[in-house]
Amino acid sequence: MLTRRQFGIGVLATGALAAASSEPYDYTARETFDLFDKLFHESGAVGQPTDTNEAGGLGWGASYVLAAYVRMYEAYRDTRYLDRLIHNADLVLASRDSERGVTDYRGQSLPAWRSLSYSAGGVRLLDASGQPLLEVRSALTNVNDAVAVIRAGTSEGRFTLEVNNPVKAKVSTFTDLTMDPDSPDYAVKRIFDAYPSPTMVTAKDLRPAPSGAATPALGTFKLAAAPVIFSVHTGMITYPLASFARIIHQNPRLRANARYRAKAAQYVEACRAAAAAHDPEWVADGYYIWPKGMPVPYDGVEQPINQSVALGQTYAELAAATGEPLFRDRTRRLATTFARDLKVNDKDAFYWPYWPGFGKLYSGYTKADGVSEWTPSYGSPPKGAQQGEDLSHGGIDVEFAAVAHRWGLGFTGRDMGRFARSYTKNMATTDNGVATTFLRVDGTGGLAAAGQYLQAPRFMPVAQWDTELFTHARAVYDDHAVQSQYGSTLLSVAYLNWQARK
Repeated sequence: MLTRRQFGIGVLATGALAAASSEPYDYTARETFDLFDKLFHESGAVGQPTDTNEAGGLGWGASYVLAAYVRMYEAYRDTRYLDRLIHNADLVLASRDSERGVTDYRGQSLPAWRSLSYSAGGVRLLDASGQPLLEVRSALTNVNDAVAVIRAGTSEGRFTLEVNNPVKAKVSTFTDLTMDPDSPDYAVKRIFDAYPSPTMVTAKDLRPAPSGAATPALGTFKLAAAPVIFSVHTGMITYPLASFARIIHQNPRLRANARYRAKAAQYVEACRAAAAAHDPEWVADGYYIWPKGMPVPYDGVEQPINQSVALGQTYAELAAATGEPLFRDRTRRLATTFARDLKVNDKDAFYWPYWPGFGKLYSGYTKADGVSEWTPSYGSPPKGAQQGEDLSHGGIDVEFAAVAHRWGLGFTGRDMGRFARSYTKNMATTDNGVATTFLRVDGTGGLAAAGQYLQAPRFMPVAQWDTELFTHARAVYDDHAVQSQYGSTLLSVAYLNWQARK
């Protein structure tokens, strides 16, 4: 996120003029929100409602705009914000895979939004007769920038594979491979044994009955990311739609409006269908996994806390809107599981990890454990990925906890206070007199970058339990003279308006 200091007063990163006046913005004023809303949509910045989610623009952009309209309606009770939500939401729903006629990695066209930004990928190599022979895979990010180069080996039936990711400046080379399963140089085994290679390469024999020593055609072949529907994107996009339905269902005056009533019913069904796309990932104990074989880094492990509870936000609002037992049960289970990872420090503040503490990635795993196809090993058990949650992703976690608490589906008032102190006691700080934050919810990680500290207002759902939260988050925006640029800016300004009117 970029600030006025970086681009000059009154100028957006896109080159458009921001405000006619050089006076500081009042980030608690609806006029500021309305201006930022106008500028964001005129700018064409990532996160427009007409975007697809191929690069994550809906999950990490348009979703924040939709949520901003919910908070602005709650702050001012002006139905203009509900109308803005409907306009954007209908465009976002038109970008579902089922509407666009596109499919995920399984060939399914579902009523949700696929992405190519965070998935793993590969390329299917053919033999001399044009038959599928070997799939070369990479779980390293920016997989669309990677290429597989096949060169002749030192003798007949052998070949050398190079997987090069120039964006990451990493190359993996495997010399004199063979496709003979009985050979110690069998490509699938050699590549597996070498993992983790610099470009995180694995391979799969595509022959129905592997035998012999056919070789792939020589040349350079581009890898492609697999299209995957991520639960975190689904949760972020559907949460404000479910909130809209809850608002309409709970307000007799709004419910009497035929248009609002019809849209609420439509959005409930859209949320239900999108969330159901992730049922194969659901574990009844109260979390989501990436099933083994799913083309993502870390398939076979539990999803990060924020990615599981993102859908929990939707379930909580659907529960409030409909009272359906499924939605209530999912919310409670997710809340119970998240609560197990919450620890309390000497400031009576919560802190928690990015990955669930009971999970395989948190503890690490070896190839012998057979956990993952795309990432066969990770860390050095019992130590894996044990970093604390960061402020930005923590905003999702806190949002979920607050909405679960609001509808009596998890967490207590005491818990809300401890979440609030995660911000005020652990993260809030100043740097040369300028309000900012530390990176992680436990106060570690050093001073946060702008993409983190400018998400501070997203902790507003628990601000009523510690008034310093609102004061500091507003100071972050005042001190950095934040301009309109991203969808998350709109949500942050909406939250400052929302809390200022409580």
